[in-house]
Amino acid sequence: MPKVIFQIEGAEAVEIACNPGDNLLELARRANVAIDAPCSGNGSCGKCRVKLIAGEVETIQSRHITDEEFEAGWRLSCNCKVVGDCTVFVPDIASAYQSRMKTADLSSPKEIAIFEDCQAQLKESGIAFQNNYRAVVLQMAEPTLDDTMPDNERLTWAIQDALGVEQVKIPFTVMSKLASTLRKYNFRVCVKGELQSDTFFCMEICDPEDTAIVGCAIDIGTTTVTMVLTDLTTGKLLAKGSSGNGQIRYGADVINRIIEQSKEGGRKKLQDAIIKETLTPIIANLCRTAKISARSILCLCIASNTTMNHLLLGVDADPVRMEPYIPSFFAWEGLTAGDLKLPANPLAQVRLAPNIGSYVGGDITAGTLATGLWDSDEMSLFIDLGTNGEIVFGNRDFMMTCACSAGPAFEGGDISCGMRATDGAIEACTIDKDTMEPTLTIVGEAGQRPVGICGSGIIDIISELFRCGIINARGLFARDGKRVGRDAHGMGRYILATAEESETGREVSINEVDIDNFIRAKGAIFSAIDTMLSAVDMTPECIDRVYVAGGIGSGINMKNSVNIGMLPDVELEKYRYIGNSSLTGAYAMVMSDQANTKCNELMTNMTYLELSTHPGYMDAFVAACFLPHTDASLFPNSVQEM
Repeated sequence: MPKVIFQIEGAEAVEIACNPGDNLLELARRANVAIDAPCSGNGSCGKCRVKLIAGEVETIQSRHITDEEFEAGWRLSCNCKVVGDCTVFVPDIASAYQSRMKTADLSSPKEIAIFEDCQAQLKESGIAFQNNYRAVVLQMAEPTLDDTMPDNERLTWAIQDALGVEQVKIPFTVMSKLASTLRKYNFRVCVKGELQSDTFFCMEICDPEDTAIVGCAIDIGTTTVTMVLTDLTTGKLLAKGSSGNGQIRYGADVINRIIEQSKEGGRKKLQDAIIKETLTPIIANLCRTAKISARSILCLCIASNTTMNHLLLGVDADPVRMEPYIPSFFAWEGLTAGDLKLPANPLAQVRLAPNIGSYVGGDITAGTLATGLWDSDEMSLFIDLGTNGEIVFGNRDFMMTCACSAGPAFEGGDISCGMRATDGAIEACTIDKDTMEPTLTIVGEAGQRPVGICGSGIIDIISELFRCGIINARGLFARDGKRVGRDAHGMGRYILATAEESETGREVSINEVDIDNFIRAKGAIFSAIDTMLSAVDMTPECIDRVYVAGGIGSGINMKNSVNIGMLPDVELEKYRYIGNSSLTGAYAMVMSDQANTKCNELMTNMTYLELSTHPGYMDAFVAACFLPHTDASLFPNSVQEM
């Protein structure tokens, strides 16, 4: 039986036995080796590169691998079949993105302001930032031969006296350690739990010095997972962090992951990837940062898209992608941290922000809550940019929502030199019209050289190429120069960094295929907006405010986004970036019982527009697949210099 050794950059090697003919990418997944594969192994993205160090594999040279690279041993793992013992080198790309957890500086006024603005907005709308979680320190008389009251009654009486409730419920997890905890602290303890009308539901009994009661808000994105811990009494942020979604190696988009979970054992693999590999380490890291016990987390709220919700709970997501696109659930109540084996108080309620449709999930419901558009007279457009583009339009009188498949282009997928927004990513660019020379802004420390291009950088580059007349409305190169190269077939590319200028020794460029892929992605966004406005007989002129959210939104240049026809051509003053609205909404749902109720109401008040079956959407999409659009009157301020 052949053996494959994966030599992982920056980590210990992994060895796995296999059968002849096994696919190398699938084998890596079985061995829990993270290889970046946005297309989930269909050979189209060219990102699952590995280097053959020893042995042989059966493969066909891909168009993504040059002759020189192939000679040096580089292969696409999805194109390789094992024929015998071999050793392959795995670059630190997918694993690094997943494992480099980032902890935010919560002393940053900008960081805090996003959450404070949400809190102020909701309070203005009559939503009280209050919850029913309590922590109380109790001093009880120790039992004697003359006072033989059992421990549970002693605790019940003390709680009733302190909180004025009629009943106290003590579940098994608390009862099982009641005797030892009371005696360890000489009958002076802290009790944590939830007030439920005239009943106190006891969730934890612990050290009287440990009075923290904590909420955990989580945004599970297709690409990135972000989380905050908050004090349930004061609303103060205790810690914030993020990492890549461990499911990345099963595909960059939800469709590939649904297909993967449909395979034997797939649901368990996808669930483990998000719970064991992603959420658990982040929670543990944040608890250390905040110096609190995980058992102090008494409530969690998770906001994610419909597919991510299904994969999180281990529920079959296959019907979500099949007509008539019916998910297993929109809302789910009664879930606890213990059910999902999350590192929190096992009795902690897990609030799921409710889904609206098959492709509009709880992340948008929570985001809509955070914007406050549901309580405004202004006609507002809310756009969440990510692997999928979700859109809400309306005001206090009505709300309509839809989703479009922008694909992985905004995260760097489907782009030959695309990457996520990690060190070395080009995140912004300007081009001199005369010299055609670029000025780049690169993620990382000063002196960081380019590795690839992330979503915000792609928008800038295409906008600048179009503005300077280097590419035409179809995305084809119309000018030549030292920064414009062409292959043997005449396909053009713009060279942002030569091999000598890059970090990796490989050229960083964007070609006509990349541009075409991105034009289709931006076309999906605009055509969805256009179709939704048309459905209610409105035009962009009716929009009073545009909220832009999502990871890519933090870095994009709104003017450039309009210039290429991705966003409506309205006054730039109407645009407002609101950060990770999904996380902000989840934070509100953890902190406020009323906000949680309101979010569930919003779900029932939204009209879901299914674009895939909507007449006219495909025509709108095709029309939007030009720079900026086939109808130039829609973008009077878009500029192309010739």
